[in-house]
Amino acid sequence: MINRLAHVPDAAARTARASLTLRRATLTCVTALMLTACVQPWQQFQAGQDQSAIIARMGQPREVYDLPGGGRRLMWPTQPMGSTTVAADIDASGKIVNVRQVLQLSEFNRAEIGKWTRNDVLINFGRPVQTQFFRLSQREVWSYRYTENNINPMLFNFAFDTNGVLRETQRTPDPLRDRDLRRF
Repeated sequence: MINRLAHVPDAAARTARASLTLRRATLTCVTALMLTACVQPWQQFQAGQDQSAIIARMGQPREVYDLPGGGRRLMWPTQPMGSTTVAADIDASGKIVNVRQVLQLSEFNRAEIGKWTRNDVLINFGRPVQTQFFRLSQREVWSYRYTENNINPMLFNFAFDTNGVLRETQRTPDPLRDRDLRRF
């Protein structure tokens, strides 16, 4: 009888450890599933895959641009109301070079004032959500909707001179999505 009582706490401890292990395993699985659900479409492709993989997943691209060396840039914009554009660079043999979301500040900041033209902006970011011409400054402005810091709805503006050369860039709040600016 003494032997039986001595084993009771060990059995309870084993049950508690097993329960804790099961909880940890469940938590690990749930966390992994949540992280997988957070993966953006452009993060699911690897360099070297055939372009058919991305087209099968994303559908036919809405914009296609030729790149130097015989490659192409395929784009899936969500504009005019969305704030992302997925761009896939494809080499001459039809293999993925890279895939990324281009409507973000780090991409916009690559634009070189005085060097880039309308065509460079078009190839890098796709068609703008809006274009305007300002007669007094003789500037054509292309605007792209994006989300800054995953929170702030913004417009990134590229201003071109009459020769189509980029002369300035500017970030502004998106009046369509900024509650304080809607009344204007």
